[in-house]
Amino acid sequence: MNIEEFRHYCISKPGVTEDLPFGPQTLVFKVMNKMFALCDIDQFNSFNAKCDPERAIELRATFTGIKPGYHMNKVHWNTIECDGSIPDNLMFELVDHSYDLVKSTLKKAEKEELEQLAKK
Repeated sequence: MNIEEFRHYCISKPGVTEDLPFGPQTLVFKVMNKMFALCDIDQFNSFNAKCDPERAIELRATFTGIKPGYHMNKVHWNTIECDGSIPDNLMFELVDHSYDLVKSTLKKAEKEELEQLAKK
């Protein structure tokens, strides 16, 4: 996976925006203003994604290319290496998982707004 594939996949989801809140090198993807993925723009060596804590432990034990989230809450975030050690389909699935986790924490009004955006 390269940064263009990653970016396109993230922004294709309903309610997603991209931003550079941490400076010009860190691209952040948010659903309804809540972060679900981020990566370095210049060196797309990895990306961070939110993960269920139990699943995060399991993934880290199974794949050497999945580590506790760099500069993130290590319980809830993973860093996924883009070095070929993780299959692309799993990387896309982890983006989906992160998006779904964040989406599940939205307030009722935000969920309703997101549903409307998804219908467009």
